[in-house]
Amino acid sequence: QVQLVESGGGLVQPGGSLRLSCAASGSIFSINAMGWYRQAPGEQRELVAIIFSGGSTNYADSVKDRFTISRDNAKNTVYLQMNSLKPEDTAVYYCNAVLVRIGGRYANPYWGQGTQVTVSS
Repeated sequence: QVQLVESGGGLVQPGGSLRLSCAASGSIFSINAMGWYRQAPGEQRELVAIIFSGGSTNYADSVKDRFTISRDNAKNTVYLQMNSLKPEDTAVYYCNAVLVRIGGRYANPYWGQGTQVTVSS
């Protein structure tokens, strides 16, 4: 079994900051990439940021220079530091990990349960 547990969501005023965390646990052999996606009501789920095992990162254009993704490989944990938050950042944020399970041959995606981020005055 593999579990991804997110924390850190909440309500924040425009211009504020939040930090999301996601810890992966269970029968994990290796993690190729970890990332954050978000889904606003009535919208499709979209990639926010991703970090690969080598440390390279990609960001959605809408969050570049405001959000920073980082990873603690020893703890199988990924973080998303969100600064200068805007109302349009309001969404459920989902953690994703592409990983190989112990005894497995291929990498597969796993998802967290989601955490609500609301940016409003």
